[in-house]
Amino acid sequence: MLSTFRGLPPTVWTLFAGSIVNRLGYLVTPFLVFFLAARGVTGSETSYVLGALGAGNLLGPAVGGLLADRIGRRPTMLIGLLGAAAAQGALYVAPGVPTMAAAALLLSAAGATVGPAAYALMADAVDAERRRRAYALFGWGVNIGTAAAGVLGGYLAEHGYRLLFAVDAGTVLVYALVVVTRLREAGPVAKAPAGGRDGVGYGVVLRDGLLMALLPLFGVQLFVYSLTEVALPLAVRDSGLSPAVYGAMAAVNALLVVGVQPFATAWSARLPQLPVQCAGSVLIAVGVALTGLADSIAGFAFSVAVWSLGEACVAGIAASVVAGLAPEHARGRYQGAFSWVWGLARFAALTLGVTLYTGVGAAALWWTALLGGLGCSAATFALRGRVAHRTDHALAA
Repeated sequence: MLSTFRGLPPTVWTLFAGSIVNRLGYLVTPFLVFFLAARGVTGSETSYVLGALGAGNLLGPAVGGLLADRIGRRPTMLIGLLGAAAAQGALYVAPGVPTMAAAALLLSAAGATVGPAAYALMADAVDAERRRRAYALFGWGVNIGTAAAGVLGGYLAEHGYRLLFAVDAGTVLVYALVVVTRLREAGPVAKAPAGGRDGVGYGVVLRDGLLMALLPLFGVQLFVYSLTEVALPLAVRDSGLSPAVYGAMAAVNALLVVGVQPFATAWSARLPQLPVQCAGSVLIAVGVALTGLADSIAGFAFSVAVWSLGEACVAGIAASVVAGLAPEHARGRYQGAFSWVWGLARFAALTLGVTLYTGVGAAALWWTALLGGLGCSAATFALRGRVAHRTDHALAA
């Protein structure tokens, strides 16, 4: 299975191992609602803390992309990891809702700072032909760690939240130690061409018309995928099934993605990236929409299987495409912009998605997912020639 990723440099394998360790400790966020309830936080007050958590996912990528290009990839990763560990402790001891919200904002913002720097470091270390496999390997590590964390988190939560927070912070610090001892920058951070307008901000990203066309399309596709974390549990609940069924569906997803992704990556590695991305996104949209037809364990398992196969197909492609479009001196900011879109998609799923489901009706959400996913996949497919021309030109330069 690992032969799919043969030939990748040590930097990528180190980030892969670090991502597994880090996601093994992804424990507090999934159980945050239960922790807040145990601390006597009411339902309306919980929304403030969760809102702060979502806002941090928008702030962190923007800061991480800037810092990655400004001070380097490793320092940025360390700032994010150490900040996240400190935020874990602050959230656990926070005496009230305002301080809990502030700690939650710091936790998500610091954690989201790490991704753009890690993606930029992989782009520095890997040539364009192997970049997709590198990003797919990184995502595979995240899925492996997340699958194990779901089981570990449930066990630890039953034995007290102190242990949950301690393990979460501990794994973040282990990842920071890996960054210090095992990671090296591929070289000095590239500087913008003399006399250019790129500077140190996001102007270089905003002036890239092709990227600005792709990011909203990726954003809608990510929104549809994020509904699997938000709307699926609502649908399971409204079908009269127990929370354990949702846990089983999460396990089905994890097992399928972890088992299928290496083979899907190997099979599609020689195919053009964007057509594979579009095909996988269609599977995700259809699978999410099928949730609206499910009313039994078998029905939900089938829908999960469909979008999980799509998830395995698209792994690493969007980040690889963004890396291929990025000038060397702006890789951090390009990945920061992509990570920001990912954070925005998740935030929209939590707000717009839930509003559609509860306010307008479940059918409106499933139709939105299907039509939005299919439409954006078609629009992305239409841009494949421009992306290929741009990346081929960059390789020839």
